Amino acid sequence: QVELSESGGGSVQPGGSLRLSCVASRDTSSRRCMAWFRQAPNKEREGVAAVYTDGNVWYYAPTVKGRFTLSQDNAKKTLYLQMNGLTPDDYGMYYCAAQGPLFCSGDYLKSSAYSSWGQGTQVTVSS
Repeated sequence: QVELSESGGGSVQPGGSLRLSCVASRDTSSRRCMAWFRQAPNKEREGVAAVYTDGNVWYYAPTVKGRFTLSQDNAKKTLYLQMNGLTPDDYGMYYCAAQGPLFCSGDYLKSSAYSSWGQGTQVTVSS
């Protein structure tokens, strides 16, 4: 197992931006998917973006494509999620996940596909 620690959440107005960070306790397999999920109250956990670093391939859910961007700093074992153009629909607890499907194949945006999770960081978007 790898331990994950998220940070960077906060409260912003609609149209604002945040950058979330996910630091891993050790190197994770570059062939396995890492992802960001979010969960609003009374809603299921939703996958928003995923990457397998070995292939430099990124995937985004339709609801965030064009607004959210993944990046990584392998030396710092950190995965980032830059979020721009935030709306109230982006409200929720954001979680980092690792040790997902090989090469992000299959259900790479389903929470059941991941075995390591962080504690989450809260994102609030309101005027």
